[in-house]
This record gives sequence, C-alpha cells and structure tokens, in this order.
Amino acid sequence: MANYFVHESAYVDEPVEIGEGTQIWHFSHVMKNVVIGKGCRFGQNVFIASGVKVGNNVKVQNNVSLYTGVVLEDDVFCGPSMVFTNIRNPRSAYPRNTADDYLKTVVGRGASIGANATVVCGHNIGSCAFVGAGAVVTKNVPAYGLVVGCPAKLVGWMCACGEKLEMKVDAGKESCSCSACGARYKRDGNVVSKL
Repeated sequence: MANYFVHESAYVDEPVEIGEGTQIWHFSHVMKNVVIGKGCRFGQNVFIASGVKVGNNVKVQNNVSLYTGVVLEDDVFCGPSMVFTNIRNPRSAYPRNTADDYLKTVVGRGASIGANATVVCGHNIGSCAFVGAGAVVTKNVPAYGLVVGCPAKLVGWMCACGEKLEMKVDAGKESCSCSACGARYKRDGNVVSKL
C-alpha cells in the first residue's frame, strides 16, 4: 500500500518513485520516471514531466509545470502559476523534443520562487535564493540572492529563514546577522555564505 496521497482526479504514470507523506492534489499529472522525495505537496493542476527530480519537503503551488530538465532540491517553494521553460529556442514547425534539446535547471535547497515568476531554462537558482513574484529569470541567481523584475535583477540578500539581510549588492566584503533568527552571514562581492 502506498505511503503517500494521490487525489482521485490526479494521474500518476508508472514507474515513479514517490516518498512517504507526499501529497498530490486535484487534476495533477505525474509522468513516468519521476523521482519525488518525502513530505512534498503538489497543489491543483500540477504537471511533472518524465525525468524530473524533486527533493524532500518541496511545496509546489497550483498551476505549475515541472518540465524535463528541472531539478528541485530539498525545501524548495514554487509559488502559484510560476513557469519553468525547458527549450531555449522553441519552434512549432521545427520540433525540439529530444533529451538533448531540454536544458537543465537546478533550483537549490531552500530556494523560493514567487507567484507568476518565469525561470528560463538553463539557468540555476542558488540555495536559499528568493525570486520575487512576476520576475523573469534570464541568468543564474546566486545563493541567498534576492532577484526581482523583468529581467530579474539582483537587489539584495535573503536569510535561510526568509527574511531580508542588511547587506549591499556590490563589490567588497561585509557581514551581518539576520534580524529575525540571528544567523550570521558574510559577503565577498556577490558571493554570500552562512557563518
């Protein structure tokens, strides 16, 4: 007996790996050869294409499609109706639908992607990064980076707990503590790490 939940309106194609405690809700579709970790939650109308890998404790809100090439590490949050692409230069008259055509996009552990954001394929989002609602990601986002706008621009830094850090976005070195949880960080240029 399965130790995960699939709503009666959802489809799960075999073979798949789905971890304990995961929930797949209304009108969702999980294709074959997908790996999903423990304790994940997939909202209504979520599509997960073959070959996608999802870590533990991932939350994917309503109306999100995870296309081939997408990897979500542990503790990732995908807001409602955010979009991943998987082909750099699609053309209806020139189909590009082989494994070599799909570009990989990795979303690092603890990252959050806001509602209606778009992540263009082939660009990675670093651990604990935060993509603002409606942003269009057209280049890699550094770990702990806060990006907003179209195209998305680095405007700040985020703590792993989800609060904004008081650090600049420019050259030089500095350190700070999170005002909410007290975690300490250092920045060297545009590389932030937890102390």
